Amino acid sequence: MTRRTAIPALMLVFGGALSACAETDTATRAPVYGSAEHHALGEDLHAFFVTMERASGPEQVEDYADCVVAGYALEKDYGFARKVRVYVKEEGGVWSADAVYSITPALPRGATKIDAGVAAADCAERGIPTV
Repeated sequence: MTRRTAIPALMLVFGGALSACAETDTATRAPVYGSAEHHALGEDLHAFFVTMERASGPEQVEDYADCVVAGYALEKDYGFARKVRVYVKEEGGVWSADAVYSITPALPRGATKIDAGVAAADCAERGIPTV
C-alpha cells in the first residue's frame, strides 16, 4: 500500500517541476519587440524599420511592423495605411522588417489596407506594441 501512495506523490512533485520548466520555456520563447524607426519618404510614403527577437517567423515580424504603422497613423490623426512593400530577414537570431506604407486620412485603394484604429486595438489584444 505504501508503494501505491508513493508513486502518485512523486508524480505530483515531478509534475510541478515539469510545469515550472514549461512556464520558464514559454517565457524565454516569448517574442521580444525591439526598436522601431520611422523615416518620411514623401507626402504620404513612410518607411519603418523594426527589429525583434524570438519571432516565430516572418509573419510575426510583419505583424509588428503593421502595429507600429497603425500607432503612428493614429498619432498623426490619419486613419488608414496601405502596405507598399515589406522585406523581412533574420540574422543571428534578430529579425528585422524594412517596410514602406502609404498613410492617408481616407481609405486608400489597394489590396493591403490597414484601418489604424481596428489594427491598433487588435495589436493591443495580442500584446504587440504600437511603439
